[in-house]
Amino acid sequence: MSTTASKPPVVLPGPDPTDGLPELVHDDALFPERVKSPRRSAVELLVTVTVIVVLATLAGALDLVIVLGALIAMVMLHELGHLLAAKRGGMKVTEYFLGFGPRLWSVRRGETEYGVKAIPAGGYVKIPGMTALEEVDPEDDPRTYREQPFHSRLLVAVAGSAMHFILGFLLIWVLLVFVGTGVSSQLQIQSFASIPGAANPAQQAGIRTGDIVVSVDGHRETGSGDVTAHQIQTHADRPVTVVVDRDGRDLTFTVTPVNARDYHLNGYDLPAGTAPYGIIGISEGNPTATENPIRSVGTAVVDLGKIMWASVLGVVHIFQPSHLVGAYHQATSARAASQAATNGTRVSSIVGAVRTADQAAHHGLGDLLDVLITIIVFLGVINLFPLLPFDGGHVSIAVYERIRSRKGRPAYHADVTKMMPFTWVVLGYLGLVVLFALTADLLHPATFS
Repeated sequence: MSTTASKPPVVLPGPDPTDGLPELVHDDALFPERVKSPRRSAVELLVTVTVIVVLATLAGALDLVIVLGALIAMVMLHELGHLLAAKRGGMKVTEYFLGFGPRLWSVRRGETEYGVKAIPAGGYVKIPGMTALEEVDPEDDPRTYREQPFHSRLLVAVAGSAMHFILGFLLIWVLLVFVGTGVSSQLQIQSFASIPGAANPAQQAGIRTGDIVVSVDGHRETGSGDVTAHQIQTHADRPVTVVVDRDGRDLTFTVTPVNARDYHLNGYDLPAGTAPYGIIGISEGNPTATENPIRSVGTAVVDLGKIMWASVLGVVHIFQPSHLVGAYHQATSARAASQAATNGTRVSSIVGAVRTADQAAHHGLGDLLDVLITIIVFLGVINLFPLLPFDGGHVSIAVYERIRSRKGRPAYHADVTKMMPFTWVVLGYLGLVVLFALTADLLHPATFS
C-alpha cells in the first residue's frame, strides 16, 4: 500500500537521518566534489540493477526478481500519477522516492528530487501543504496543495488509484490479446504423468499434449473434467473410447486405464477403500485462446469492473471486526489458514503476495498476469478508502472543504486534527491485520493453484 505526499507510511516507516540537520549538510553547492551529474547517477542505478538481475539469474531466482520489479513498478506508477497531477495543477513537488528512511541514491531535476531509500516499504511523493496544519515556507504557500482549487486537489488525490485502474485495464487487454485466457467449456491435455512400472496409457494410445477432450465412451466433456474423470476412474483395466480434437479434427483412441492402487504414485489422492481406481496418466486444464484486439477493449472494461467490485467487497470484508478474529485464527492455526485460502477469504501480506506471484510465474505468464492484475486493482480500490492515511481520506477532505466553502469568502480549510483519532484507530486496526497476515504467510504459506 503506497502513501501519497506527506501521508505517514502504513508499513515500516523510517526516519530520514538528515532531517533536522543544518541546511549546510544538504547544500551540495558548497561541496562540488560531492555533486553527481544526472548521467552518472543514472549509470550507477543501471549498473546496480544489472548486477542484481545477473546475480538473481545465476541463483535461479530471476522469476522472483521479475515479480518484485513488477510490484515496485506498480508502486512508482501510483506515485507517478500523483506527481503528474500535482505538476499539472501548478503545485510544487519536492520529492519522488521509492522507499523510506536513509537515501541510497537520488538525482535532482528542477525543484524535484528523485531517488531510492533504504526501506522498500512503498513509495511517496512530497507535496508541501497537504494539510492546513503543515508549516510551509511563505514563498511556497501559493503553490501548496491546500491553496489549489478543488478540482486540482481532487485530481491529485485520485490520480494514484487511477493509475492502478489504467494499468489493470492495460494488463487485462494484454492478457486477452497476446497471452490468452482459459476457455471454460473445453478440457485440454496439458501433460503426462509418469507411472512407475507401467507405460503411460494415454501416451501409449497416441494422445498428445494439446489435444482437447471431446468425449469419453460417448459422454461429452463440458470442460469441468468431471465427465472424463468419472469415466476413467470407473473403468480400471477396461478400455474406454476417447475422442479428442487435434487441430480442428476429431480423432478417436482406445485407452485402457490402469488401476492406481497397484502402483506407488505421487500426486494422486485416492479415495478410501479397495475399489479399483482407474487413471490414464494425464494432467488436464482449460485451453487458452486470444481475442481480437478491438473486441477485447470492451471485454477488458467489463473484466476490470468485475475485479474492482470484487475488490470493494474484499475491502468491506477487511474492515469488518469478524475479519480480524478470522485473521488471528489464520495466524495461529494452519487449518484455518488453509480453509481461508480455499474459501478465498485469506488476506495476504506483502510476503504472501510476492510468494503467490512468484509461484504463478512458474505456472506461466497468464497466471502471473492474473495475480498481478488482482493485486494492482485491489490496492487501487483500498487506497480510495475515505479516511487518512489513504488517498480517499484526501478526497473526503477536499469534498468536505468544497461543501463548506462559500463564494466571496476565503476558502474553508478543514481541521485535520479532528480526524486524527480515527486515523490512528484505522492504522492500529490495519497494523493488526498486517501482523496477523504476515504471521500466517510465514508460518502457514499458501500454495498457488
